[in-house]
Amino acid sequence: MAFEDLLEDPVIQKYLHELVGPKGMPVAAAPPDGEVTDEELAEELGLELNDVRRALFILYENDLASYRRLRDEDSGWLTYLWTFHYENIPEKLEEEMHRLLDALEGRQAYEQDNEFYLCETCGIRFEFDEAMEFGFECPECGNQVEAMENTRLVEAMDQRIAELRDELNVELDAEA
Repeated sequence: MAFEDLLEDPVIQKYLHELVGPKGMPVAAAPPDGEVTDEELAEELGLELNDVRRALFILYENDLASYRRLRDEDSGWLTYLWTFHYENIPEKLEEEMHRLLDALEGRQAYEQDNEFYLCETCGIRFEFDEAMEFGFECPECGNQVEAMENTRLVEAMDQRIAELRDELNVELDAEA
């Protein structure tokens, strides 16, 4: 898939935005063909050099960019030539989706395995043991905490987990 096609996909735009943030997005959204220096990118995009370097380093950490160093023989200065590797984005997105699935499954187990109580006034949620320790009173305001029903939350997690499993073509574990 070409850079242009990748960058038109809203999911990929969101992924890049989450990685590099708003200041780094112009760098991520304008990958040049071939090698480029951070100084050239900063000048071309009208950005601060530190913002460009930060975005490039984040892309590098996520295997979406690489660099090679050249040393100027006269001055000894190092020049970094950057190359973008957006062909790795689909694989990186899949890794993120697997991480999300694992996190959701862990959170779902936590929600199912615990009983919760809520202070309606403060909005603080307590596990059963905490609520019991405080005598079923909120330590912040002193009001009674009430048993909290989290069935809708667990059902929403069930749905999202099923969607992710389907999208990732992941089977449900036999022990689950």
